[in-house]
Amino acid sequence: MKAHDGMYIDGAWRPAAGRDTIAVVNPADEQVIAEVPAGGAEDIDAAVRAARAALPAWAATAPAERAARIAALRDVLVARKDEIAETVTAELGAPLPFSQAVHAGVPILVAGSYAGLAASYAFEEKVGNSTVYAEPVGVVGAITPWNYPLHQIVAKVAPALAAGCTIVLKPAEDTPLTAQLFAEAVHEAGVPAGVFNLVTGLGPVAGQALAEHEGVDLVSFTGSTAVGRKIGATAGAAVKRVALELGGKSANVILPSADLAKAVGVGVANVMGNSGQTCSAWTRMLVHTSQYDEAVALAAEAAAKYGDRIGPLVNAKQHARVRGYIEKGVAEGARLVAGGPEAPREQGYFVSPTVFADVTPEMTVAQEEIFGPVVSLIRYEDGDDALRIANGTVYGLAGAVWAGDEAEAVAFARRMDTGQVDINGGRFNPLAPFGGYKQSGVGRELGSHGLAEYLQTKSLQF
Repeated sequence: MKAHDGMYIDGAWRPAAGRDTIAVVNPADEQVIAEVPAGGAEDIDAAVRAARAALPAWAATAPAERAARIAALRDVLVARKDEIAETVTAELGAPLPFSQAVHAGVPILVAGSYAGLAASYAFEEKVGNSTVYAEPVGVVGAITPWNYPLHQIVAKVAPALAAGCTIVLKPAEDTPLTAQLFAEAVHEAGVPAGVFNLVTGLGPVAGQALAEHEGVDLVSFTGSTAVGRKIGATAGAAVKRVALELGGKSANVILPSADLAKAVGVGVANVMGNSGQTCSAWTRMLVHTSQYDEAVALAAEAAAKYGDRIGPLVNAKQHARVRGYIEKGVAEGARLVAGGPEAPREQGYFVSPTVFADVTPEMTVAQEEIFGPVVSLIRYEDGDDALRIANGTVYGLAGAVWAGDEAEAVAFARRMDTGQVDINGGRFNPLAPFGGYKQSGVGRELGSHGLAEYLQTKSLQF
């Protein structure tokens, strides 16, 4: 694991314009493991200019060649998967097996899917007396979060490359080492100079400069709804394209016909993965009143098994925030049946796996995104009541439905105001669109829908 002291711009590592740096902290032991440059507007400008200069040639590159470069990038990620996992574990705190399987494994799948799509996508079609072309939108400003540091980068960069766009990436300041490693992989894969550029820095400085830059044609942002609103307003004022993947408060609806033990066990595991730092985590578990007490006992038992098996939260601010939500849940009348606000270790930003019972839909822990290992069990009386609760937040990113009959689960899921629903524990599909309804975002990532975000349409009439 090596930290670069510069920015990756126009195919080379260059010194930053200023001398400010960002300390990278291992959240498991609170030790500084590296420092990277804190870029500003001047660095962003240099990166955008490089991307703009590289755009005509990359946009004109045949889709088959773009596909070959993405496939080469995937192969580099495969070759360096152990290094990727170790880097993510060091700066995010995820347990190494989770980093190997998810943080390294999923981006490889996604990169591979876009290598295939770049080669097969219909960038040109005949419609009556017209020819319709799908052309690259231009220079993309990608701003990515820390919770899935490589996956979120690949989910933006791979489709942008496939579309023929050029990119400037501003990664989260908590996990810049993974982004630097990705830049090395891009270089090794032979992506032409200027097509991909990396500037590390703080969100309010480098991120804002990227979102505001007049040379950026589309801003793709993943993060909080609050920041997404600001970016959307900035982009709107400039009549600039925007793609936003924002917060979530997903419902895990367990219908009475479901296998209760399996639904509860998988539901708790879903929230505990990545220490709850997942925007699509099913943090609200909705259970019929006839099964509620049994579900509470099962959830408490499942959470207790995790104990020391989950990693820390990413930083001190997030640690304090999650513990504050747990304290608020207790203050508002929710009943703790597992975990609590007390730190389980003297060192590191750890939070105990926590389960709340007797949660009502209007409580803060049932409405706001906590982003930690916290599950809230909510009682419902019938199907209409469950649907009202499931849809009763400003979010609509993801969810789950469990039932003994798949058709029953699908019928319920079709009525949910959310962008993606897992049926009886459905598996991740890198070709399926991911994105939210309501305040969970604008646009989609992954698969052909994710590729379409980076394309604009031109028609010729004959």
